[in-house]
Amino acid sequence: MVHVAIVGAYGSAGVAVADELLAREPGTELTLIDDGEPGGGLCILEGCMPSKEVLSAGAGRFLARTDDRLGEAPSVDPEAVVARKDDHIAGFAEHRRSHVHGLTRREGVEFVHGRAAFVDDRRLAVGDRTIAPDYVVLATGSTVNVPDLAGIETVPYSTSADVLDATTFPDSAVVMGFGYVGLELVPYLAEVGGVDLTVIEHDDRPVDELPRPYGETLLELYRGEFGVEILTESRERRLERTDDGVRLIAERDGERLVREAEALYLFTGRRPNLDGVGLEHTRIDADGEWVEPTMRARDDGRVFVVGDANGHEPILHVAKEQGAVAGANVLRDARGESLEPYEFVPHHVIFSGLAVYPTVRIGHTPATAREAGVDAIVVERAASDDGVFATKGHSEGVATLVVDADDGTVLGYQGLHLHADVMAKTMQVAIELGLDVRELPDRAYHPTTPEILDGLFRAAADELEGR
Repeated sequence: MVHVAIVGAYGSAGVAVADELLAREPGTELTLIDDGEPGGGLCILEGCMPSKEVLSAGAGRFLARTDDRLGEAPSVDPEAVVARKDDHIAGFAEHRRSHVHGLTRREGVEFVHGRAAFVDDRRLAVGDRTIAPDYVVLATGSTVNVPDLAGIETVPYSTSADVLDATTFPDSAVVMGFGYVGLELVPYLAEVGGVDLTVIEHDDRPVDELPRPYGETLLELYRGEFGVEILTESRERRLERTDDGVRLIAERDGERLVREAEALYLFTGRRPNLDGVGLEHTRIDADGEWVEPTMRARDDGRVFVVGDANGHEPILHVAKEQGAVAGANVLRDARGESLEPYEFVPHHVIFSGLAVYPTVRIGHTPATAREAGVDAIVVERAASDDGVFATKGHSEGVATLVVDADDGTVLGYQGLHLHADVMAKTMQVAIELGLDVRELPDRAYHPTTPEILDGLFRAAADELEGR
């Protein structure tokens, strides 16, 4: 019987590992370890679930404010927003804890509440115990990435978790970080908090991995609809504490930029949470590509690393997929079989623009197709080309389809427009099944919003036939 210790058992990745192990080999001996208080995993407590809760409040106000058929926009009660969020999150977390602790009803499965750390290559210390499992799975999640910037240690700052709990807001703030977290929370601060915001963007546009119209559309929306100052192609150089808050000194093309505000928001991403795990007592060097596609650590075949902890793709659904792969590979390794890699098809959704204008990427972009040497057909369509977006009052946006020029296989889809998020699953299925764009249904149906997809399908099929 194989003995597996899962460090970070409350998180989505850790739960996926445990479920996969027990489904494939019910007699697996499991030691589930987590020091969470109250426990439930990052996504449930501080990530995707509470963020959607608060964004929905901001979206309600934004939709009313931008509809000229309605009267004065309603105000948002931040205390009510946080109270409802806390109530829902408590229920979600309890469900997760119940599932994890319910696994201990099986013979050979135990839960240990505490922090685990390696004492050497083969042993883990947990509280006053030392265990020596056959395999260790690290599913310890991520923590806030605080950049190495002069003066940052002298300035108080708020993170995404602080925003999700906020019932009061500053009059003004500077924002560092305009990736996924910043794109989601900046409009909330502006719409619900009424905060006068200045954002630092290192590149000439956000989401620069997507075609240029995506970043340009976001800049236009954030500046125009939410009144946010965005300093593109700028770099932070120093932070200073002032009597009234914070001073940020930045630079753009050799020009010194100074912005003063009441507060600083730090949305500079997250890093793997490996602090205190004791890797320094093992042979594992957590630098570079230290985790293989099979989820096994490069330097120690009995250690697997999943979810945010490996730094590959810090996204909830990826953590679950990696957990399932790792669980299966632990058992394969124990049987002396070859391990199978995790095959990742990018499927990202950013709930930008208060989720009224979500940004989606599935599979290849035009740039990644070129980098892979694929001869691709790329078609693009503006949301304003479809009257349904105008009838809903939000005709801004764009969508892109990437197909193989040789056989018509759908390789990628990107969208930035109303309801793009709910179209993502449809396109994920088309891409992962390798469907031919010419064989996708082309017929009238209701609702009409997804007709933007039909337009892309028709354009790509016509270009294929014309070759």
